[in-house]
Amino acid sequence: MKQYSLKTKLYDIIFESDTPAGKSFDLLLIVSILLSVAVVFLDSVEYYNEKFGVLLYILEWFFTILFTLEYILRIYCIGKPVLYIRSFFGIIDFLAIIPTYISIFVPASRYLSVIRILRVLRIFRILKLILYIGEANLLMKAMVASQRKIVVFLFSILVLVSIFGSVIYLIEGEANGFTSIPRSIYWAIVTITTVGYGDIYPQTALGQLFASLAMIIGYATIAVPTGIISAEYTNITHKVNTLVCPGCSSEDHEDDASFCKSCGTDLN
Repeated sequence: MKQYSLKTKLYDIIFESDTPAGKSFDLLLIVSILLSVAVVFLDSVEYYNEKFGVLLYILEWFFTILFTLEYILRIYCIGKPVLYIRSFFGIIDFLAIIPTYISIFVPASRYLSVIRILRVLRIFRILKLILYIGEANLLMKAMVASQRKIVVFLFSILVLVSIFGSVIYLIEGEANGFTSIPRSIYWAIVTITTVGYGDIYPQTALGQLFASLAMIIGYATIAVPTGIISAEYTNITHKVNTLVCPGCSSEDHEDDASFCKSCGTDLN
């Protein structure tokens, strides 16, 4: 009969969501995260801060200590702690607790604790929403695969707004608010992205014609990154499950995988 150590039992509860105990732990964790974020929100409101400041302060430290213990237990029961610490959720778990400790020296930093809301992403695995997990992983892979194309595109946009800024500076000049090329480039960025703050705008007929051209180009360029990622997305298809590696906490394993793709740990 297979014997389970304390570390194995803790791992099953904390990292796995297939068992009643694991699912209950994860759902309680989600509730705690939402409550802790609500505490931070309320503490930033002057009325609640003045009336319930002490209570909110105590609750903030309660949740911080609770999440700190959870973080320590995750490191303790995982086979390769360094891999967990460097993982996406490992970094988020660390960032979720550190602002409160920093607030001892820099009080305002405690409001950064709202980053805990990112931990709610675990709910996709907890509730066994495998389709959402699969789609999220596919989207992430598509973004990574298209990063070089996107970098080239962003560089092209940088060159384009520099040219547009320089041209509009020559057309309008300082008399119409375009006091420098950097400020003109700012106008070009605002115009191409179709934000249009209106704090600076061309006043000559030629400048307005040029601005219209920039707007049309802006509408065209908005679709480019979407098309790049969509093209990569269609090339990436595979089935994943919710199994978490007991050695390194890696996820996104194939349905028929027997070993972890990151560290080689037996998944069965």
